Amino acid sequence: MSPRLPSGGAPRLSTAPSSSTKPRQLHQSHLHAQLAQLSANLGDLENLLRNTSIQAESIRGLGAFHGGLFMAASKVLGEETIAGSAQQQQQQGQGQTKGHGNRASERKDDSDSDF
Repeated sequence: MSPRLPSGGAPRLSTAPSSSTKPRQLHQSHLHAQLAQLSANLGDLENLLRNTSIQAESIRGLGAFHGGLFMAASKVLGEETIAGSAQQQQQQGQGQTKGHGNRASERKDDSDSDF
């Protein structure tokens, strides 16, 4: 088997002057520009993430504050509701005893008239 080495007279591809150096340089400059853009975007992303973490802490504080307001409102409205429902039950209880008494007397009157 013969080794795959270039013949003695032919230059190696890496050292050979080629007409493709300009496209290669253009490609490398394009890649360099893209890398610079990527680096700038990563810097922007880092700043945005830093701001987001600060805002998340603030939102957490606002959530705790709103939770306290909801609990306070629930306590106040709950006490009013309990007091209001107790009064309604008392009024209904008084109205039902009067209503049942009237119905019973009406039934008694109806039964007396049948005989």
